[in-house]
Amino acid sequence: MHAIEPYWNWRHHYTAEEDERSPFFGTEHSEFEFSNAVYDHAIHPQWDNFGSSTLYMKVVFVDYDEGYAIIELIGEWNDLLHNDIMVLKRDIVEHMMAQGISKFILIGENVLNFHSSDDEYYNEWFDEVNDANGWIALLNFRPHVLEDMQSSNIDQYFLLGGKLNALPWRTFEPEGVFQNVESMVMRRLGV
Repeated sequence: MHAIEPYWNWRHHYTAEEDERSPFFGTEHSEFEFSNAVYDHAIHPQWDNFGSSTLYMKVVFVDYDEGYAIIELIGEWNDLLHNDIMVLKRDIVEHMMAQGISKFILIGENVLNFHSSDDEYYNEWFDEVNDANGWIALLNFRPHVLEDMQSSNIDQYFLLGGKLNALPWRTFEPEGVFQNVESMVMRRLGV
């Protein structure tokens, strides 16, 4: 896992550590010290710790004018033991929503497992983005992770599956990813 870097090819467009409105503003990363780990597996030092011991993230792009963020995740999403959704919602999502972000694209190809608890924070997040004409879309999550989300009934809070789970997002610029996802979302919502 230590060789899996967060997506870097948009850094000429956006870096969260240089964005004064970002929850990661001023964060400094080492290229050589592997201080974060998912259990006993070191992860690349460019991933950002947001308070979970098993799930890390990288805000790879934000457009405040259009009100969207693209976030890449790595590790184990564990609500059962670590209440990852609470930490994500309170410390990252609420900060971003206060800055006008209401559309969230979560990239989960490096999310290895999902363990559910209750759906309180998912429901809260869904209601808040819905009130702001926003949405939460999941891209390229592994089939078994999606199945675990569906079996715990939190899939109702996300737009997921189908073409969203096969979008070759790295072949687009950030605006292209957003436009593709938004068009799929609008079709699903019947707008």
